[in-house]
Amino acid sequence: MEDIIHLLPDSVANQIAAGEVVQRPSSIIKEMVENSIDAGAQNIRILVVDGGKTSVQVIDDGKGMSETDARMAFERHATSKIKQASDLYTLTTMGFRGEALASIAAVAQVELKTRRKEDELGTYISISGNKVECQEPIMCPVGSNFSVNSLFFNIPARRKFLKSNQTELTNVVQEFGRIVLVHPDISFQLYNNGVEMYHLPSASVRQRIIDVFNKKLNAELLPIDVETSLVNITGYVGKPESSKKKGMQQYFFVNGRYMRHPYFNSAVMKAYENLIPIGEHVSYFIYLSVDPSTIDVNVHPTKTEIKFDNEQAIWQVLSATVKETIGRFSNVPMIDFDVEGKPDIPVMGVNTSIPQQPRPVQTSYNPFSSGSSSGSSRKPADNWEKLYGSPSNMNNNDPFDGLEASTLNDFIDDSRQTTQSLPFEDIDVIPSKNNDEESQEMSLFDISLPKFQFKGQYIILPSKDGLMLVDQHRAHVRVLYEQFIYNMHFSRRATQKVLFPEIIQFTIGEGVVLEEIMEEITALGFDINNLGGGSYSVLGVPAGSEGINVDIVLHDIVASAMDKTGTARKDAEEAIALSMAQSSAIVYGQVLSNSEMNQILQDLFKCQSPARTPDGKIIYSVIDNKSVEKMF
Repeated sequence: MEDIIHLLPDSVANQIAAGEVVQRPSSIIKEMVENSIDAGAQNIRILVVDGGKTSVQVIDDGKGMSETDARMAFERHATSKIKQASDLYTLTTMGFRGEALASIAAVAQVELKTRRKEDELGTYISISGNKVECQEPIMCPVGSNFSVNSLFFNIPARRKFLKSNQTELTNVVQEFGRIVLVHPDISFQLYNNGVEMYHLPSASVRQRIIDVFNKKLNAELLPIDVETSLVNITGYVGKPESSKKKGMQQYFFVNGRYMRHPYFNSAVMKAYENLIPIGEHVSYFIYLSVDPSTIDVNVHPTKTEIKFDNEQAIWQVLSATVKETIGRFSNVPMIDFDVEGKPDIPVMGVNTSIPQQPRPVQTSYNPFSSGSSSGSSRKPADNWEKLYGSPSNMNNNDPFDGLEASTLNDFIDDSRQTTQSLPFEDIDVIPSKNNDEESQEMSLFDISLPKFQFKGQYIILPSKDGLMLVDQHRAHVRVLYEQFIYNMHFSRRATQKVLFPEIIQFTIGEGVVLEEIMEEITALGFDINNLGGGSYSVLGVPAGSEGINVDIVLHDIVASAMDKTGTARKDAEEAIALSMAQSSAIVYGQVLSNSEMNQILQDLFKCQSPARTPDGKIIYSVIDNKSVEKMF
């Protein structure tokens, strides 16, 4: 019987390795820019075409490579960083495994021009699909110039999984931000299709954060700086009042390398406990410095997940540091009881007269008379009689028997005409379910029965199974969400022009995402014009939504789309519709009239999924009759 185990050819092995290292154009930028940083570059230019799908070019002024090194750099596991296994635990450089360039050359067409300062001529190498096509001397500046073209040209199955140009550019900008934030001493430039997106000169950490995002963030940052024998922590955290549900910038760096670490994120958010609303977050840019021998950066192919030897201890230090910073820079006014002298507090003397407001005396008031003209003796059942008839018609055993149906029907009909208190009532809801399903949902309660609002958050009313509690905000979110989905699908949303256009500022990364989802935003009813430089003018808003905060809504929409990066259009539409619904829905604490409560409940139980919000939260709950009886 023949042997069946054999060694893979280098070309196949490199393509397999490329599947881990090179996932999209942003992966190429990460690997090549890290090599430029290791080469001591002070100025790095990145040029992409079509979001990197057509071309990615990285130019640096580092120390360059000799002719032999330039050729060896494309061999698998050829590296100058490590010589033995123990070196893996004392790494201070970005790259070390020596597989990035080999993987890139296996799935793309690569050109390299490089020269060292002491050499008169540089080296030009052209490789396509891991095959060297040309190597010759060339005149070029000191440093390296890598050009990667036609990514996955020889693997069509991989290339078809690349997303749109805008989506890939979003990933490029995201990866670019992770690199430049941790190397503020290096100058970076990023171009897309020949247009400069970023020009970041060398600066301080705080200035680099401002340059990448926006000046508004500067007023929200608090500095942190602590040194311990275990870890040194520097950076910035956001003020509690700057918290938001979406769109926050949260970055961890360790020894000059970006990392994702949910455990350390929990340490930061623990420090904000009881200071920010539940479900909201703050921005932070935290730089950790530890002994390289206490971490392992080789546990993930992209080196974004790092293992620490002392995670629990660092967690404690990090949480305490952030909490101390919040307290030290707190703007809460305090009373100092140690001041010299007496406080200037006015003291009332014995003879000080207190002016009294004259109050008219109602001599005709008789507390035992039901017909008194005093306002306090007004009949408490006036409104009840107007809506439900005289109390004498009610059965003593059931307070809801004997209600005047005609009066209730008129009241409910009037409530359907209310259009100002609740936004978007003039929109048709998604086509209803069949009559049987709708009648089954509506049979949970009788719309004609009285209902009331509790704590400005819940609508309480009797149902056939007990007592129903409806979360008013979540109910309205569900109604608006299905309306928005329907309107986007059929492009039926009307636009209301605004008298004075509002200017909204986005970061460059947010602007890329906004352009990608502009079609969906237009379908929602927004009329937005790009003014350049990250500024957009809002010329129109969805009809009926004139009262919403357009700045917050659009930023929430962009943040949701960024969270959904790389998904299908349907997912993007759902994210946009949910963000719009959450921002436009009635808020907790808003007082509702009976007609408004009726309108919400009627619209809710016409929805496809009235029981839960689009993100899975419970909308209503029923306390059954047995549970109520057990209370007594």
